[in-house]
Amino acid sequence: MDRRLAIVAGVAVTLLASGCGDTGGSAAPATGAAHRLTVSSPAFTDGGTIPRRYTCDGADASPPLAFSGLPATATTLALLVEDPDAPHGTFTHWLLWNAPARQTAWPAGQAPRKATQGRNGFEKTGYGGPCPPKGAAPHHYVFSVYATDRALDLPATTSPDGLRRALSGHTLASGTLTGRYGR
Repeated sequence: MDRRLAIVAGVAVTLLASGCGDTGGSAAPATGAAHRLTVSSPAFTDGGTIPRRYTCDGADASPPLAFSGLPATATTLALLVEDPDAPHGTFTHWLLWNAPARQTAWPAGQAPRKATQGRNGFEKTGYGGPCPPKGAAPHHYVFSVYATDRALDLPATTSPDGLRRALSGHTLASGTLTGRYGR
């Protein structure tokens, strides 16, 4: 009897340690995305000043972006551009998803083909450039890019938090580029 109990206990410990017994299916990628991708722009360096052209004081065109270090299994890319220094809390300047992962460079002023763009904090679809209050210290604008293992089925009204929830468990890699702008 004790031998059987020892075997059952050993099997239970082995199953728990191996992760068996969850709700099934294939294992989802880690939410934290251990793999880092590099996000860059020929217009500004990480921590550098975003040129006026890409702000509300210029053409308000999205800056050119480039990505490297994407996992071979990535299907799509998602992007969030946020200003954590905004006076009333984090402000969203751009959110998009389902950009083809093989398109590793985005030209200035253009969203990637086939990508879905959401509404920014200006209540407009697409990119809305940096536009901090005049006289304030320069704000930081964080361009966060996520490589996903699948296309995201989201409505165009999706919020930044909704996009983050959809990315949970499906992010293979992520990276950021931060620019600064003041007026």
